[in-house]
Amino acid sequence: MRTKWGTCNIAAKRIWLNLELAKKPVHCLEYIIVHEMVHLLERHHNERFQGLMDQFLPGWKGVREELNRLPVGSLIWDSQ
Repeated sequence: MRTKWGTCNIAAKRIWLNLELAKKPVHCLEYIIVHEMVHLLERHHNERFQGLMDQFLPGWKGVREELNRLPVGSLIWDSQ
């Protein structure tokens, strides 16, 4: 995965995560996991999807904005 952080196969009930998430802040990983799990309940990014995101991860929009500002790939590991 070079352009996505994660994806969900609803039929197989399988979530795939971009390994680059290991280099991102843990709250960004949490956001992607919740996002993909919500797709198991709602396929589209509609009002119901957003409502479920609000229920399961309040403040998710701020985390999404933060993650979208970060590069997908990074050669440098944060040693902190």
